[in-house]
Formats: sequence, structure tokens, C-alpha cells
Amino acid sequence: MRLASICQIAACLALSTAASAVASPAQRPVATPGRPIQVSRPFQTTGIQVQEAGLAQLLQCLLGPGVQVSNATLTAAPSAAGLFTGGALILGIDQGIVLTSGNITTLVGPNLSDNTSFDNNLPGDPDLDALIPGYKTYDATILEFDFSCQNPASVSFQYVFGSEEYNEWVGSPYNDVFGFFLNGINIAAVPALCSNGGIPVAINNVDCQYPFSPPNGPNCDCYRNNALPEGGGSINTELDGLTQVFYATGQIQPGVNHMKIAIADAGDHILDSAVMIRCQTFVCAAAPSIGGCCEGTECFLKSQQECQDDHGTYLGDGVPCATPSCATTPAKAKSWGQIRRMYR
Repeated sequence: MRLASICQIAACLALSTAASAVASPAQRPVATPGRPIQVSRPFQTTGIQVQEAGLAQLLQCLLGPGVQVSNATLTAAPSAAGLFTGGALILGIDQGIVLTSGNITTLVGPNLSDNTSFDNNLPGDPDLDALIPGYKTYDATILEFDFSCQNPASVSFQYVFGSEEYNEWVGSPYNDVFGFFLNGINIAAVPALCSNGGIPVAINNVDCQYPFSPPNGPNCDCYRNNALPEGGGSINTELDGLTQVFYATGQIQPGVNHMKIAIADAGDHILDSAVMIRCQTFVCAAAPSIGGCCEGTECFLKSQQECQDDHGTYLGDGVPCATPSCATTPAKAKSWGQIRRMYR
């Protein structure tokens, strides 16, 4: 990536988090370490299932064929990183790894509260601080490793970002942040298919404003609302808002490269965020062409092959999800037993 492009991305994110930030009328909840803000949740066998995971399990799930990894580390609270399954019709990703600024159970549905929080009493990360100048990060979860590819050109992987900060803290200083740093450069950018593609993925950059008012807001067409006071709750996760399924992609160099995947709270320790990355999608290849994929009544941005693998109906390269109305189509979900056998 050219230096000018890097500076443009950094400036864009700084503008969205500082110059355009306005105070939200909502009142921040109060949480203390070891005493989370959460709701009682009945045991369920359907929907998203999560399990805490260590470094080896995360890498085994994440990495696709042909990727050689070394010097891997995980910095996280014990409950902040794990595996999930059952997300096909909820996230658009059936199974993968989840990294959070709080607790992986925030991924589990249904949505019962707008302020679920876990204060892990951990520091933030300087690279994430640099993405949001003027604000400090907390409770960082960081997965990083060196990697090499047999035929170096590009690397890509598929992910969804979600947060409890939506929607009431859109446009405020509490702009939870994450980054995918490839050799020091953040490659988590909104895809060109969205209305304002190319800017970094963040709460203030992918939303439908507050108060919730679609189609207004940056990349509102690639945002999925789940906030209870504003017509949400139908997506079976505690998270109050989610991005569409996005690809991160970037050019790699010959030999050894470095990847750092990091997420943190910003402004305080509460109202947590999460990033979910699909299993086996960290590969030595450029991101494929994407378009709308109907799975049941939901539409997700995917490649044609992934849509077929997930038993969806592909609408065509470059066709956004905002346009069609999806008819019910079958989708085959995997069980938690399958992912446990594959990645234990």
C-alpha cells in the first residue's frame, strides 16, 4: 500500500472518531472488574455456541492451507478469546474464532440487554490507540504471529465486527476499535461494494446514525441493526449491531510477514465489542469477488463459492444485500460437536 493511501486511511478514521464525534444523550453503565453487567441467560442448544480456546486451537481453526506460522502469541483474558459455531444464519459465518474486549459469551443470543459488559481490567494497545488519536484503549485482546506463503502475493480472511456500543454511542468518543495489522499496516477496510467503501471498519464508520435512521449513516447499507430500543433483537446474538461479512486483504512480501489481530474498548472498559473470523479463511490469496447471498430470509456478502458451500442462493458479483428480498432457502448448520472434534 502506498504511503499516501495509508495516511488517507488514518486521517479518515481520526476524523470519524474525533472531529465528527458528538456526545450521546445516553448514560454510560457502570461496571467494575470481576462484577460484569450481564443478564441471566437460559441454557440453549440452538444458535451460536462458544467455547474458550487457547493459542493452538485458535490458529488451527483460523489458518487455511499453505500458510506457515511461527512466533505466535495470544494476549487476552481467559474468557476473551474462543471458538464459535452455529453462526451461519446469524453472522453469515458458520464457525470460526472470536476475539473480544470483554467475554465471548456476548456473542450468544438472544439479545436481552443493551449494555452487557465485562471489565477485564487489562491495558489497551498502542497500535489501536494510534488508529483513534486522542482516545485511550482498554481490555485489549491480541493475536499475533509471523507467517509465510509458498507463493507470496496477497493474504485475505473473512470476518464480522459487532458491538454493544451500537446504536446509542454512534458518533461519540466511545468508539471501540480493532485492527488487522499486516506488517504494521491496518487492512480492516470497508469493501468497495458498500456505499462508502475504503475507510477503516469502526463503529463510527459503519452505522445508520443515532438515533437509528436508515439509510442515513456511513455504510448504513453494510450495517445490521440489533439494538432493542430501535427495532432490533431479531438477530440471535447479544451484540446490538453488526457489520456485514467483510474480507480483509493485503499485499504480502516475500519471506516472513507479520500479522497482528487486535481489538479493544475505547474511552472506558465497558460496552464490549467482538470480531469473528471464519475458520480456514486466512489464506495466501487475494479476496474473491463478492455479492449478496440469500440464506433463509437473511442476506450476507460472500463469494459465489462460499455462498454455495453454505447452501445459499448467490445474487451475483457486486450485487449488494440492500437491493433484493431473500426468499427462504435451506442452510445447513454444523454442530458444536463437529467443531470440537476438528479444533480441539
